Amino acid sequence: MNLVIRPARPADESRWRELWDAYTRFYEREPDEAVTGHLWARVLDDGVPVHAVVAESDGTVIGIANYLLHENTSALTPSCYLQDLYVDPAARAQGCGAALIDWLWAETRAHGWATLYWQTKENNYRARALYDRYTPHSGFLRYVLRNEQH
Repeated sequence: MNLVIRPARPADESRWRELWDAYTRFYEREPDEAVTGHLWARVLDDGVPVHAVVAESDGTVIGIANYLLHENTSALTPSCYLQDLYVDPAARAQGCGAALIDWLWAETRAHGWATLYWQTKENNYRARALYDRYTPHSGFLRYVLRNEQH
């Protein structure tokens, strides 16, 4: 597979949306056009710390990684949170997910960001098999309060 990892471009929108919708459904949510449109607009806005990269093979986008940079209380430099990683099921187990993480890890080192981190569901064993090759599970549990008014 001839794989290129690169920042998302406006021309990627249609395919990025297909993969984003599949990712959303994987986590048992229905895509919401307002959220999707807002996210894509932020990805393309250089003034916002939300970014996306794509994995392209032979001219077709087969994977996406959405990430954000943020300050943190434990370091002098920003952290990179890999919020969403998704590879087309037809292209899995060929190194695409690892290539997306490797690209972000290289960016983390190049820019001097303090950390690169991500999370997944406990029962997402296929993804965890990949993630465990990078680092042991942190042991932290996530708690979420949702403001249903927004």
